[in-house]
Amino acid sequence: MIRSEIIKNLIPVISKELIVCNIGLPSQELHMMDDQPSNFYMLGTMGLSSSIGLGLALTQKAKVISIDGDGSILTNLGTLPTIANNPADNFILLIIDNGSYGSTGDQPTYTGKKTSLAAVAKACGCDNVVECQAEEAVDVMKDALASDKMTIIVCKCESGNIPVPVIEYDAPVIKYRFMEVVRAKNA
Repeated sequence: MIRSEIIKNLIPVISKELIVCNIGLPSQELHMMDDQPSNFYMLGTMGLSSSIGLGLALTQKAKVISIDGDGSILTNLGTLPTIANNPADNFILLIIDNGSYGSTGDQPTYTGKKTSLAAVAKACGCDNVVECQAEEAVDVMKDALASDKMTIIVCKCESGNIPVPVIEYDAPVIKYRFMEVVRAKNA
């Protein structure tokens, strides 16, 4: 199973939540399969989906799911100790770990070798870290949403991409429509 299949399977479970989605193909896949104003698509900030998701979760009560990739987390490892030391029980970080930089040509990352992002998250002090296989993602996400506890999910999958269209919204439009949903959820 590849990343796009995980996202497709998760849509029925997460579509009513606030989602901050990783730059590149993950955002394009989510946009193609389930474009909603509650999806914040990252257009140019590799490694910051988890940081933005945490910041949003800390400022309001609605659930926030950040969909990130192993490559992005590796470019911003400082996000994991920040998450550990600023817990938000309405925050779920889903790291789709395909062992590659999927959006730039599937170059291998170190998570396909010896590096375990679940172990790194635990070492940083994250209390609720779950590592799963792609086929378990839906059940693990359901459990995380029901737990009302900050959760880091490292979902291991195969590398691979599907053809996706470019997101035609510009950044101000994405931000505006997302913020309208955030305001409504917190009214």
